[in-house]
Amino acid sequence: MLPSRPARALAVMLLTAVLGALLPVASAQAASRTVQGGRLDWGIKSSFQSYVTGPIANGSWSLTGGAATVGGSQFRFHSATGSYDPATGAFTSAFSGGVHFLGHRKSDGSHELDLTISRPTVRIAGGGGTLYADMVSKARGSGRVTSAAQVPLATLGLSGIEMKGGTTPVALRNVPATLTAQGAKAFAGYYTAGTPLDPVSLSVDTLAPAGKPAPSKSPGKKPQPKKSPAAAGRFEDAAVDWGVRRTFREYVTGSIGKGKWTLADGAQDGGALFRFPRGKGTYDPEKRSLDAGFAGSVRFTGADGLDLELSSVAVEVKAGKGTLSADVHSDGDRREAVPLITFTAKDFAPKDGLAVLTEAPTTLTADGAKAFGSLYRAGTAMDPVSLAVAVDAGAELPALPDLGSAADPSSEPSAPATEKATPAAAAAADSSTGLYLGLGGGVLVAAAGALYLARRRGTRRTTE
Repeated sequence: MLPSRPARALAVMLLTAVLGALLPVASAQAASRTVQGGRLDWGIKSSFQSYVTGPIANGSWSLTGGAATVGGSQFRFHSATGSYDPATGAFTSAFSGGVHFLGHRKSDGSHELDLTISRPTVRIAGGGGTLYADMVSKARGSGRVTSAAQVPLATLGLSGIEMKGGTTPVALRNVPATLTAQGAKAFAGYYTAGTPLDPVSLSVDTLAPAGKPAPSKSPGKKPQPKKSPAAAGRFEDAAVDWGVRRTFREYVTGSIGKGKWTLADGAQDGGALFRFPRGKGTYDPEKRSLDAGFAGSVRFTGADGLDLELSSVAVEVKAGKGTLSADVHSDGDRREAVPLITFTAKDFAPKDGLAVLTEAPTTLTADGAKAFGSLYRAGTAMDPVSLAVAVDAGAELPALPDLGSAADPSSEPSAPATEKATPAAAAAADSSTGLYLGLGGGVLVAAAGALYLARRRGTRRTTE
């Protein structure tokens, strides 16, 4: 039997009130968010890595643009930027960094295999996903070099993953990837379309849209900070970025070293490098020379007894050559101002308020070899070094790679056969979402209960 008219009216009023209360919240939750910071971990194709470095190609690979390594065979790309719409699940995120593969060295010093993959971008819409990347490759046989921006490199298998309703961070783990036809061509023909690639994992932070800025009382250009002239002996700030050596970091945190590194006194971790900030000293823009000390320290420790600390980092640049020194504390012995690496600094002139040296190749010194316990010989190539000196008060130093927040591994996306996982369940959901779901569920249950009681009352009244 239908409930009485007053009972039905009561139920309608309750449901209207509930929807009215929830809709503004739902709209706020569904507003498009900005992707700001995060990382993408991808090995591209592990067997290709093995082929490049194996006895046939006898080659190598190197990292560019602040890319790092993670785990046994994955590359980490950083500083995510893009957008995410929780209402539709549309997602776009571009990452920085790249990998350069070289193999099959020829007699003239060039390589038959020469491939660079950089700036990967993930785009998801309408249940489908694609990974794009900038590609520079040399064709097999002809040696013709082609360069293309944002090639649709891989199709992402998103079956069972619901992208709607996520908060922050948005995380995806081990998403299957398949080489596209365009990707196969850009891959210099080493693989055919449809070849499985390594799975893709990512975690990005998202920011809620900001409110509209208040109108300015006095329209016009914003006041800019006054710039001080670049005079010899004066600079406003400086930083040096150096990752020591990739294989050393992997050894420390790997199955043999079973260790870690610890940063102190202001040093920052950029994933593939350490930043030593707050540089002080002298800089001459005419001679392009620098003599500066930096804050921060890094300490490597391991289960095998490793205990190495580098602190009081200093850099000297003179006549186009540079040296990075540090105090070395190892096994109870402390040595000061040990010259660790040398590098070339040909172009170190200021531009737009900054004197910048980006990823200059470095070489280990004899003293540096001793500092590392003769683990490496003098002349060994170490990680590249980057320098930035602010000669103007308004200049800003280059940003560090932004790896974003760490996603909770236990809450990453899963795809049960009976239901789809959402990024909200995949990532650590924020408190506002949990509160919204809790209140919404409770009020709806109350409304359903009211409707049930109304039906019972109507039935009882009819029977009586």
